[in-house]
Amino acid sequence: MTTTRRRGGAMSEVRRRRLRLEISREASRLFWEQGVDATSGDQIAEAVGLSTRTIWRHFRTKESCAEPLVARGVEWGMLILRAWPPHLSLEEHAAAERIRHVEEATADSVIDDRLALGIVALGDREPALRTAWLMACDKVERELAPVIARRLGLPADDHRVLPHAAATGAALRAYNEHVARTLLSGGDTQGLLHAPAHLARAVRGATGGAVGDAIAG
Repeated sequence: MTTTRRRGGAMSEVRRRRLRLEISREASRLFWEQGVDATSGDQIAEAVGLSTRTIWRHFRTKESCAEPLVARGVEWGMLILRAWPPHLSLEEHAAAERIRHVEEATADSVIDDRLALGIVALGDREPALRTAWLMACDKVERELAPVIARRLGLPADDHRVLPHAAATGAALRAYNEHVARTLLSGGDTQGLLHAPAHLARAVRGATGGAVGDAIAG
């Protein structure tokens, strides 16, 4: 009985996340097409095919609907750091991740990524969307502490870890904002194909070189 309940709970959480992401996609699309002020909770609900009441069960405000999608902007960097093998430098690992990312990309994931970056850029003139983006970044920064701690061989709450986690999180945020603004302005996007390598350099620079090297066996 216990196992069944656990499995049911896990499936329920998976469905909840999928629903939140679908709502976030439609809300972000509407924000992009017509602006935040012109978008209502009723419109978001209609776009997803749900009741407005259901929207408010999952999100506290219409602007917070953007959070699951914009979180993708920093989560890709978080995934790279979590999967970083000890024997590789961050630059070496990032190069391998770039190849994997290209191979595993789907049409839907590319659309989601571009829409997420559009909302991040839109946050420059929409404070509520900027808040959604910064909340996503704050969550990632807190999750970075144990990742950085393992890399440095220190406890997660060590006073030397937290500044490096904050610097790494800031590098993720700043780089994604640069990418978002480049796309929004119609600038040269060729260099964006090498985003993982740029991220590696940004992290190394932000942490003064403390995070970036391979760990000797």
